[in-house]
Amino acid sequence: MAGLNQTQNLSQQQVLAPQLQQSLMILQAPVLELRNIIQQEIQTNPTLEEESMEPTIEDRQKEHDEFKEEFERLAKLDEEWRDYMAQSTSYAGRSNEDDEKRQFFFDSLVKEETLQQHLLEQVAANDIVGAEARVAELIIGNIDDAGFFQASIVEIAETSGCSEQTVEEILEKIQTFHPVGVGARDLKDCLMIQLRRLGKDNSLEWRIVDRFLDDLGKRRFPEIARRLSTAVEHVQRAANFIATLDPKPGQIFAADPNNYVLPDVAVEKIGGAWQIALNGDQIPHLRISNVYKDLMSQDGSGSEVKDYIRDKIRSGKFLIKSIHQRQQTISNIANEIVLRQREFMEVGPSALRPMTMVMVADAVGVHETTVSRAISGKYMATPHGVFDLKYFFTPGYQIADGDSLSNTSVKGEIAELVKDEDHRTPMSDKEIVEKLAQRGIPIARRTVAKYRAELNILPSNMRKLY
Repeated sequence: MAGLNQTQNLSQQQVLAPQLQQSLMILQAPVLELRNIIQQEIQTNPTLEEESMEPTIEDRQKEHDEFKEEFERLAKLDEEWRDYMAQSTSYAGRSNEDDEKRQFFFDSLVKEETLQQHLLEQVAANDIVGAEARVAELIIGNIDDAGFFQASIVEIAETSGCSEQTVEEILEKIQTFHPVGVGARDLKDCLMIQLRRLGKDNSLEWRIVDRFLDDLGKRRFPEIARRLSTAVEHVQRAANFIATLDPKPGQIFAADPNNYVLPDVAVEKIGGAWQIALNGDQIPHLRISNVYKDLMSQDGSGSEVKDYIRDKIRSGKFLIKSIHQRQQTISNIANEIVLRQREFMEVGPSALRPMTMVMVADAVGVHETTVSRAISGKYMATPHGVFDLKYFFTPGYQIADGDSLSNTSVKGEIAELVKDEDHRTPMSDKEIVEKLAQRGIPIARRTVAKYRAELNILPSNMRKLY
């Protein structure tokens, strides 16, 4: 058949062996994730077992002595307390009044509640019942965590079977609930609800939010003042007041994320020298079970059984070796970080030195990608707080005296300049470049703009105060 061709292509692909993949995964895993990986391996590999950390005789004796000392101290305190109570004429046991106070205390404990629960309680308190209560529940169910109403009046009316006017009236009722501004359709509506509750209907703040919200966001105060025939200073004061309103009233009920970080490395100054300690408490200590070693040496075990056990023992040994290599690699990298960032350990972030992964890789004797994997998701506890290991890797600038300065330190310089500027005539990016040059820090204007944005600092025209 015409047009039918067969072609053969040869290509090379690099495929990592399963054991190498596991080794890289162990190197990259943070300490808590590594613990889960090890627990899974223990469950699937019968030859692996966790070393029991049994206390020695000396440890047991020390623990016994400490317990005895603590018990004697508590017994003495208890005896003194009983003597005091016996001598006190005012003490007559716990009365009914005490029990009531105690119960009141427990009843007063704060319970976490959602925004929706808070609003539903207010529905009941405002005697909204029957079909109207059903409408209120539908409206509240469509209020997001920021406090904004996300559905439409038509949708709620169709779902509830009530008129649009009834839905509108109930929504307006909910908009009088706490937190102030809840149930608004958008930011403008939210701010105007709050201004209304503060008695600022038809005020300058009200007119700005109603007509010039976009200009307000871009801080075009002269333009707003011109169109409202008022002074720029008045607009500035009104903008300052509007900034005190809550743009997301529902977020006071949002649960704070519990972002707990378990450092893989801790740095401490001992005997005048900075030293690191790996967090190995969370990592199970593994060994190959003697039971399976004995099975391998028995003549009665079949070849298939021996092959299975041999494979599992080999896999277990490789896992143990990979864990040791991981710990050693992280230890070497952490030591190099501390060696190069001694000034940071002494002073803090302002003294962070430029450092790249290539520099550390060359010093440790590994590839740059190994450093990248080893520091991924790992944290270091320092005297100045807990930092992601990646935080310490930053390029820098050669300054006038021949020394070098990290990007983080340059950002700190920019933040300091903006903080101390005259806010009536804020510095442009070009002026910041000139100020940094006077301090011996050569930097391009576009880099200043980039760092300023990363620091959430507005451009000069939006920082101006009137």
